[in-house]
Amino acid sequence: MRRASLALPLVSLSISILLSPLAAKTPPTHDLDSGYIPALAAADRFLQAWQSGDTENGVALLTGRAKEAATTDGIAKFFSNSEPSAYEIGRGKLLKHGSYEFPVVLVSASKNNRPRRRFSTIVIVNTGHNDWAVDKLP
Repeated sequence: MRRASLALPLVSLSISILLSPLAAKTPPTHDLDSGYIPALAAADRFLQAWQSGDTENGVALLTGRAKEAATTDGIAKFFSNSEPSAYEIGRGKLLKHGSYEFPVVLVSASKNNRPRRRFSTIVIVNTGHNDWAVDKLP
């Protein structure tokens, strides 16, 4: 009899932990592999280059396919930031082995100094030898 009375509170505690808000916010780990961290770092380096208007370092992080898809003028326009800017990177998802897509928000000041947000995605691929590059511009 004593064991049954102890088991019920343990089951209740286990269920309440599983249903707690912290358990609901735990990110799934099935989309992550060993490439996630270097892919996220490459996305961050590229967006840092965008934020600072550093076209040279930004273009160096593009794959040949991304360079072909974007015109020279399009790349120059993308990196020209005269107003303050910032970015947000969301949790990425594995598209296939060696390829991740990250949701991004590009934030810049508008003409009336109000923040303007542009929602997009960036695709990062492993180009070999653990080198990661941007395959799709945001």
